[in-house]
Amino acid sequence: MSYVVLRGGRCNVIVLNVHAPSAEKSCDTKGSFYEELEKLYDNFPKNHKNILLGDFNAKLGRHYFVKPTIGKEGIHQDCNDNGVRII
Repeated sequence: MSYVVLRGGRCNVIVLNVHAPSAEKSCDTKGSFYEELEKLYDNFPKNHKNILLGDFNAKLGRHYFVKPTIGKEGIHQDCNDNGVRII
């Protein structure tokens, strides 16, 4: 994980770049990664604009719980564990 703060005239922008563990990694490894990501993200100032990008090794399917986040046009039929975690 790495991030940069871009200072702007009206607001600051934080760009956070991550590379999540692959789907084959253990649940403990993925769990600690997402806990660290959530802790870091939650500690960013609330008045900044945050951009989260990177490789999440996630498949987001067409399930009902995914639609509010990505819409109805999911490319995959099913979600993998990383997809569920990122939602």
